[in-house]
Amino acid sequence: MAFISSLFSKEEARKKRFVRLVQQGKYQEASDEWHGLHHGTYLEDFVYGSNDGIITTFAVVAGAAGALLSPGIIIILGIANLLADGFSMGASNLLALRSGRDFVKLQRKREQWLLEMYPEQEKEQVRAILRRWSLPEEIIAKAIYALTSDRERWMNLMIREKLDLKEEEHGSPLAHGVVTFLAFVVAGIIPLAPYLLGLHVSYQFLISSISAAIAFFLVGAARSLVTDGSAWKTGLEILVIGGLASGVAYGLGWAVKAVFGVTI
Repeated sequence: MAFISSLFSKEEARKKRFVRLVQQGKYQEASDEWHGLHHGTYLEDFVYGSNDGIITTFAVVAGAAGALLSPGIIIILGIANLLADGFSMGASNLLALRSGRDFVKLQRKREQWLLEMYPEQEKEQVRAILRRWSLPEEIIAKAIYALTSDRERWMNLMIREKLDLKEEEHGSPLAHGVVTFLAFVVAGIIPLAPYLLGLHVSYQFLISSISAAIAFFLVGAARSLVTDGSAWKTGLEILVIGGLASGVAYGLGWAVKAVFGVTI
């Protein structure tokens, strides 16, 4: 309950923590807390993994229910979706992050060569950066000397300002991939629970629909922890999107069965 409550009052709570830290003279800690740049390293993976997990799995359940497939078939299709799509999402996240970091490392290596072979030309680019920052001409020469006297600091400046690249190192790509996979599976199993628990056939899809609707809203609301938007708005957005996707899946399942006379 505390987590759910925090979704709808997170900004005020953050302000209170900021004020308390400032009053204690801990301004840097307060600033980090306010912006939250280093908090929730894997929160985005969890939210979006859960989001896709609940939508795609319930769409499978709805489509199979629309086609009047047996509970056993629904379980097989649901579990296959959980494992296959979950693994695909986790692996894709891992590879995307690894590729991005490898690209930055390559550019860093190339920039290192430029600094060694053409330092004067690179200093001129530093001059252009400082002028873009509107520094007075009379202090630019001293600023260039200060920035380029430390090779690592010079390199970081060129990566950020010349190449417009960010070196994000929070969490390993493997950990991000695993969190995405686990979030997908944990959220995706919710609409399957009535079938896995062997509830009465007459109530399985109804209970699955209600559980999925609640999960849609909560997962959508949790997106606000990443986007800082309204928890009500993001929750309702995912509820509507998930409902539409599931409705389409259910209708297609019913139509395919009616048109082709599929019987299982």
